[in-house]
Amino acid sequence: MRTSALPRGVEAVLITSGHLRHLDPHLQVPPLLLVNSLIASFSRASLPGLALPLLRNLLSCARPHRPDAFTFPPLIRAAPGTASAEQLHSCALRLGLVRPSVFVSGALVHAYLRFGRISEAYQAFDEMPERDVAAWNAMVSGLCRNARAAEAVGLFRRMVREGVTGDMVTVSSLLPMCVLLGDRALALIMHLYAVKNGLDDELFVCNAMIDVYGKLGMLEEARRVFDGMALRDLVTWNSIISGYEQGGHVSTAVDMFRGMRGSGVSPDVLTLVSMASAIAQCGDNCGGKSVHCYMIRRGWDVGDIIAGNAIVDMYAKLSNIEAAQKMFDGMPVRDDVSWNTLITGYMQNGLASEAINAYGHMQKHEGLKPIQGTFVSVLPAYSYLGALQQGTRMHALSIKFGLSLDAYVATCLIDLYAKCGKLSEASLLFEQMPGRRSTGPWNAIMAGLGVHGHGAKALSLFSQMQQEGINPDHVTFVSLLAACSHSGLVDHGRTFFNMMKNAYGIVPIATHYACMVDMLGRAGQLDDAFEFIQNMPIKPDSAIWGALLGACRIHGNVEMGKVASQNLVELDPENVGYYVLMSNMYAKAGKWDGVDEVRSLVRDQNLQKTPGWSSIEVKRSVNVFYSGKQIELHPQHEEIQRELQDLLAKMRSLGYVPDYSFVLQDVEEDEKEQILNNHSERLAIAFGILNTPPTTPLHIYKNLRVCGDCHNASKYISKITEREIIVRDSNRFHHFKDGYCSCGDFW
Repeated sequence: MRTSALPRGVEAVLITSGHLRHLDPHLQVPPLLLVNSLIASFSRASLPGLALPLLRNLLSCARPHRPDAFTFPPLIRAAPGTASAEQLHSCALRLGLVRPSVFVSGALVHAYLRFGRISEAYQAFDEMPERDVAAWNAMVSGLCRNARAAEAVGLFRRMVREGVTGDMVTVSSLLPMCVLLGDRALALIMHLYAVKNGLDDELFVCNAMIDVYGKLGMLEEARRVFDGMALRDLVTWNSIISGYEQGGHVSTAVDMFRGMRGSGVSPDVLTLVSMASAIAQCGDNCGGKSVHCYMIRRGWDVGDIIAGNAIVDMYAKLSNIEAAQKMFDGMPVRDDVSWNTLITGYMQNGLASEAINAYGHMQKHEGLKPIQGTFVSVLPAYSYLGALQQGTRMHALSIKFGLSLDAYVATCLIDLYAKCGKLSEASLLFEQMPGRRSTGPWNAIMAGLGVHGHGAKALSLFSQMQQEGINPDHVTFVSLLAACSHSGLVDHGRTFFNMMKNAYGIVPIATHYACMVDMLGRAGQLDDAFEFIQNMPIKPDSAIWGALLGACRIHGNVEMGKVASQNLVELDPENVGYYVLMSNMYAKAGKWDGVDEVRSLVRDQNLQKTPGWSSIEVKRSVNVFYSGKQIELHPQHEEIQRELQDLLAKMRSLGYVPDYSFVLQDVEEDEKEQILNNHSERLAIAFGILNTPPTTPLHIYKNLRVCGDCHNASKYISKITEREIIVRDSNRFHHFKDGYCSCGDFW
């Protein structure tokens, strides 16, 4: 145990000096060497207050005790700020020690890059009398640390042209830039350079190559490097496991973890973080508990905040939000990432209100400032609930923190405004975004245009995206196909589906197939939709059969609906929504025996129907109304009922006739009329009329698809009240104005 009260740097120098004298008692240590040693030791020990007085003493001395080329580098490297580095630079220049010495110039390059002073670093680098590989590495790695990826690659090319051969530091510094640039070809070039210069056997270089290949989705190349390694360490295994996990090859990631344990390498926190994510993607609840137990045995669940966050994320993705909350509550220390993970977990499980409450608690009790991840987590909750006023306040907060134009935050804001019926604001925000080089904002605005029924505008925007040289991704084509579906653009939809495969090499996934089935089904091409399912190269999932069932309900094809429902019962027997669709289809066709049979199935399995609800935000308060009998009557219940009866009378005078096919109970006609008049969207509309000034637009949010009779009634109400009524249901937006709907009765 150290008992000395001397600073570590002083102790080191005294020990060094003592050793020198012990070797030869008559040895006289040159004063300049001793002072330089002291300065270097103090600088390494972050004690500039002891090092700088020694420099001042040297500057006041006469030769031969003046500072030399070895005096300044440690001081410059340890400079606490740009001003200190510039002062030392000026001092070294006056003494004529910069240009002749590669050590001083190299230290200046290092210091200026550390403070982000790129131009000064370039100047010091270009003025170096000679540049060895260490000097080039200092400049290249400094540019990499400042995320100047393109400049770092350009400097590397200059280095090669000047005949300087890089080493493992050069290659390992540049490899991560391939990820930053998204340049797969550059990754292969750097790999080839490493092989050519005999660096491909270096463990450090191989680990960097596996990491980069994994992040670029080049898993075959990563595996070849991994298999060719004679020696593997913990970083090697973590890199290959993380690559497979991030690439969606979760079963392979789990297999690699087993191989790691079999090779005698013990996992660390980062290994378990990757495994927690892989287990979540697999949907393996038992495996999730095993990972959690392993972390508990090692004390990482409470001793490491990264591990704790990973477990919260894992349980949330496994739809075990109670376990996620329990893990979160048990964490002794929570940071902003912890809160963002919990908020995102609530949203992943459809608990938007809980997500907003968690954010409020984070702000009120923890005092944490929102970061990018906070906005990305919370904004979708406001979008889901249609809480425009609260979302607008979040937008203002993002401006305050300088994050409103961040690509991810701006994408969420575009999505918020589009889903809250403010398409013009969403479009304006999109137009104001600088750069727009990522696909996120494009996908968000195209999806927004699609759900509002502006399919042609979405297609036009896609053409603009192509002209600007931005390659679409799989989400882009989901947005496009959905837009075609909502606007009945079947031929265009077929074109885009073929384009994604043939022009961009994007392999369609189940979501794309579901969009195609939905598009064909909505357009009444049920036989084509069924044939499309039969010819799919992948097994149809519940979303695909659900799209077909929904189309069968719209167009009254009971026989094909039975086929779809049989497949749905096998694939997703606990999803009550599909039973409701089937029941509605039977009811519309007047087949009440079929309705009773489906309802018996629901009762036998103890499934609960999702209640239909609609919400409207008035004076910063969100009011929710449920269809049918109300568990708790609204304070304005009687006023709302009188308003609905008044509207019904006015609608009848204009020719409105109730469509009783949307009443799913076998009851008398007067009762059917009462049921229709108490659908949740009509209750919300009546409340909005009572509580907002005349002609004010009404924004209604409904969790289920709006029924045909309410759709027709909303057109009449918009004409009677001279209001625009904007309804967002589970599928799209309906803008009712002057007796017409933006969907053109196609939804």
